[in-house]
Amino acid sequence: MHERGILGPADVSDAQLGAMVSALIGVEADVLDSHAEVVPYDMPAITTAGRYWVRGHARAAGEVAAFSLFVKHVQSWARSPLFTGVPEGQRATAEASVPWRTEPLAYRSDLGDRLPEGLSMPRALGVFDLDEKSAAIWLEEVHVDPDAAWDDARFARAAHLLGRMAASERVRPLATVGRHDFTVHDYLHGRLTNQVLPLLRTPGIWRHPLVAAAFADLRGDLLRAADAAPAYTDELAAFPLVPGHGDACPNNLLVHGDGFVLIDYGFWAPLPVGFDLGQLLVGDVQVGRRDVGDLARLDDLLVASYVEGLRAEGCALPLVDVRRAHALHLMLFTGLSTLPFEYLEAPVTPELEHLVAQRAAIARHCLRLLEETG
Repeated sequence: MHERGILGPADVSDAQLGAMVSALIGVEADVLDSHAEVVPYDMPAITTAGRYWVRGHARAAGEVAAFSLFVKHVQSWARSPLFTGVPEGQRATAEASVPWRTEPLAYRSDLGDRLPEGLSMPRALGVFDLDEKSAAIWLEEVHVDPDAAWDDARFARAAHLLGRMAASERVRPLATVGRHDFTVHDYLHGRLTNQVLPLLRTPGIWRHPLVAAAFADLRGDLLRAADAAPAYTDELAAFPLVPGHGDACPNNLLVHGDGFVLIDYGFWAPLPVGFDLGQLLVGDVQVGRRDVGDLARLDDLLVASYVEGLRAEGCALPLVDVRRAHALHLMLFTGLSTLPFEYLEAPVTPELEHLVAQRAAIARHCLRLLEETG
């Protein structure tokens, strides 16, 4: 029996499923049954239409075994319910600014064979174009350590491997595999100019109870940083471009032994050196999965480990340059958007107040780091 209707257009024929299961286990298999279920996920992703498990049983070499596949249905942002909030005159630019094809292209490539030892990516069993604005990616299940703690050693290991990936001559040819010509100026003229900076410059937002309580001492500094955003962007754009994941938060670095399985390649691109350190440092804090802790100490550890990774691949870029590039990126892509824009209509609760206070701490760190490296 096969029950995969929940997949909708992301489903495949029984014959295609059989071919993928055969490839998964390494011998020809006869799929006996299959069913699909939604993967719970509590974070919005504008280019993801759905995540699913497809599980079942197959007979191979005279024995019956269970199989499990992960299916990700990716699509253009224009098909996301959140796209309705984009003003009519900005929709074409907004849709083009968020790449959805990058991930299917990454999984069709041999990027996984080029990553430095310690980093891997899930094996793709099938990548299927559904129409001109969507695709389905069928992956092997990744078995990870559910009890692995993100301590200093793990953070340092992740930063080191991201540095090696950034400087790797084997990875470099695939930096543009997504065929998306993103630059930091695109971010400035897109999200910052059209959304973040106007909100920062709205006087009323600073009187909101959430903002007034946590960001009162930051208003002047953040507004000055907002005014300097074009100059900061020019400075960041002058640093060397390297292969970057674009969203290397711990959630996208699945712990596997002494290394990591890197997932979610939607923002993979040539990026300024040090770019991946930002989300590694604050990604989990932004969404409330980790408290801010001693950001300055962790930041120094990550930058030093990243530079060691660069050195391991023969890149001699000075640490001071990497730290400055990181500071610029952190301010532009994180610091300026730390205000809780998305929660301004939500009831004020102690949990939300705590999250906003954590974001204010991130903003203070961004401003301090920018000053120290200037």
